[in-house]
Amino acid sequence: MALVRAAVVPAIGSPLEITGIELPEPGPGQVRVKLAAAGVCHSDLSLSNGTMRVPLPAVLGHEGAGTVLAVGPDVTHLAPGDEVVLNWAPSCGTCHPCTLGEVWLCANALTGAARTHARRADDGTGLHPGLNVAAFAEETVVDAACVLPAPAGVPLTDAALLGCAVLTGYGAVHHAAKVRSGETVAVFGVGGVGLATLQAARIAGASTIVAVDVSPEKEELARAAGATHYLIASDTTPREIRGLTGKQGVDVAVECVGRAVTIRTAWESTRRGGRTTVVGIGGKDQQVTFNALEIFHWGRTLAGCVYGNCDPARDLPVLADHVRAGRLDLGALVTERIALDGIPAAFDNMLAGKGGRALVVF
Repeated sequence: MALVRAAVVPAIGSPLEITGIELPEPGPGQVRVKLAAAGVCHSDLSLSNGTMRVPLPAVLGHEGAGTVLAVGPDVTHLAPGDEVVLNWAPSCGTCHPCTLGEVWLCANALTGAARTHARRADDGTGLHPGLNVAAFAEETVVDAACVLPAPAGVPLTDAALLGCAVLTGYGAVHHAAKVRSGETVAVFGVGGVGLATLQAARIAGASTIVAVDVSPEKEELARAAGATHYLIASDTTPREIRGLTGKQGVDVAVECVGRAVTIRTAWESTRRGGRTTVVGIGGKDQQVTFNALEIFHWGRTLAGCVYGNCDPARDLPVLADHVRAGRLDLGALVTERIALDGIPAAFDNMLAGKGGRALVVF
């Protein structure tokens, strides 16, 4: 057992605890990774407050990158010293979605989260890995399927963002909504995923890119990411967006918040026959309503988007090419670099709608 520091959520709604945990040596099919950085994602907040369920107590964190320290006895494709990006949703390749090529919907992707992978140093309590990989820790032990080679030419701390925010935002634009050059796009919510979505819309060649958020302070971030217009969210947002798009509405609206009112606003901001893509994760209490006539009349498509509809093994090299060519700026997503004990404050900032991505740098 090795003693490392980690952020542990003891129970739903309880404050995160920064404490020592004991990690075992990697067993068959496992690797041990020393984290370089981990992004603080809204999904981690959703796990801590019970919006998404996970066995507790758990070590959270699912967006990370680091260096392999040790491998299990039967792992031959990885070696100590390899730099890797964590893949929190590895596909099994055999379930029904996987056989259809929809690996982002793999039925077995999160089976590893049910195991106990560590224990508290103070009382020996078993700990689960929040979304398979437990990245809010100095080190972690994961299944070998949960790591991918870190792309060459991308700083390892920045590469952590590829594991969730960038794959999700890029995939929402290029895979789920399939934005075409010249189309108009609105992005609702300018957090880490929203900023990645704005950059992806710019890379896709969107002609008008409207960023919408509740915070005036995010305008500079949004415009740097590619937004041509910035709106403060209000009851008049759909009308304002139609005013920017020849009274039509945008071809594509991407909702990155996960709230019923925002999803409804995104829908109303989409042109007749356009596509509304929902990336944000909302709770069961967030009920969105439509009447039958408007569904027929507007002919819009409303679709959910899981993990950007991405295949990480396929898409990471594509993203790396964009980074190396200067088209994708990973550092622009990060508005604060923090230590482990800064995660609770980062959660508070997310709840308050402040900033982009907070990055834990070890």
